[in-house]
Amino acid sequence: MNASSSPSGAFVPGPRAQGEPTGTGVLDGLRLAVKDLIDVGGTLTTCGNPDWAASHAVPTQDAPCVAALRAAGARIVGKTVTDELAFSLEGENAFHGTPRNPAAPDRLPGGSSSGSAVAVAGYEADLALGTDTGGSVRVPASFCGVHAMRPTHGRISLDGVLPFAESYDTVGWFARDAALLREAGHLLLDTQRRADAPPLRLCLADDALALAEPAVAQALRAWAQANGITASRQAFVQPWRETQEAYSVLQGLEIRAALGPWIHERRPTFGPAIAPRFEGALALDPALQAPWSRWREEMTRELLARLGPDEAWLLPAAPGVALPLNASGEQRGAFYERALALGALAGHAGLPQIVLPLLQVDGLPVGVSFIAGPGQDERLLDLAVTLAPKNGSAP
Repeated sequence: MNASSSPSGAFVPGPRAQGEPTGTGVLDGLRLAVKDLIDVGGTLTTCGNPDWAASHAVPTQDAPCVAALRAAGARIVGKTVTDELAFSLEGENAFHGTPRNPAAPDRLPGGSSSGSAVAVAGYEADLALGTDTGGSVRVPASFCGVHAMRPTHGRISLDGVLPFAESYDTVGWFARDAALLREAGHLLLDTQRRADAPPLRLCLADDALALAEPAVAQALRAWAQANGITASRQAFVQPWRETQEAYSVLQGLEIRAALGPWIHERRPTFGPAIAPRFEGALALDPALQAPWSRWREEMTRELLARLGPDEAWLLPAAPGVALPLNASGEQRGAFYERALALGALAGHAGLPQIVLPLLQVDGLPVGVSFIAGPGQDERLLDLAVTLAPKNGSAP
């Protein structure tokens, strides 16, 4: 099977990766797509870049996250397109193309887990694995209108996954509906049998909503009011631009440590949008690490004190609807800055965040997203099922 058989361009060009289930279980008969940063045994992990592909060997075994889903009955139907080495939120790849957003073909799918989101949104997979550092699962889920989850940092093994910015990196996943999102989550999180936890108290992160485009913020507030969510919270411990700067510096320094040696040795060719980002990361002064790390520790302590273990805060998964394919540099820059600030809330503190396709603005998907305290992943997944439309149709 070749990529040409995919109407959306969600899958990596060339022969399609395939993998039969290794066991049986709750995922019997379901199709699994895997982001091309995550190892599938016997298939080259290209990370979206030809130089990376040419300088790395074919993995011999599945990443643990892939193995867990195959053991429960999932069948691999392909590796999905990613922005090069995960360094983007737009969803484009200069070498593999831009997956077509099924919900808005004239708009970007969001990245860097673009192919995984598109595969699920286009009914080419039932379930897909991605990675999320600064929003790379959350943004494409919102842009494409699918269910998705970024887990608590450390809950899912990163073995067999490209190291990018390791203190922020997580394996995330997309699913066709809330019930499957929860089922896959219990497998990936290795959830043990437990007494039912009480539902999370839902609140509005007002200052985070202020970063969204007016129409998106208004839609989220209206949805919250219709669902009885009125309690107000402040998510940003420091100004949002400072939160974004801290993330950009700390992420960049970790990228420098993880990928800098390979870049210096290989001198790879990156696409025109990605090359300046790596240049910027490699040029960062390591002396910035200590002060910004202290900032992060203080911010995390304060955020966790505000959030507590029993609340979930509604906030935008992305600052707006999907960007047009021909969005200007100015549009992209404004989006990127605000998207990173929103994504950094969970990133800095290692928190779980869920995205639910419950809204549209001007006919375009808008994810309803909730963030919760560390380890509250299962309660967020329960919340997703509770909020799912009872007739199974999209609103």
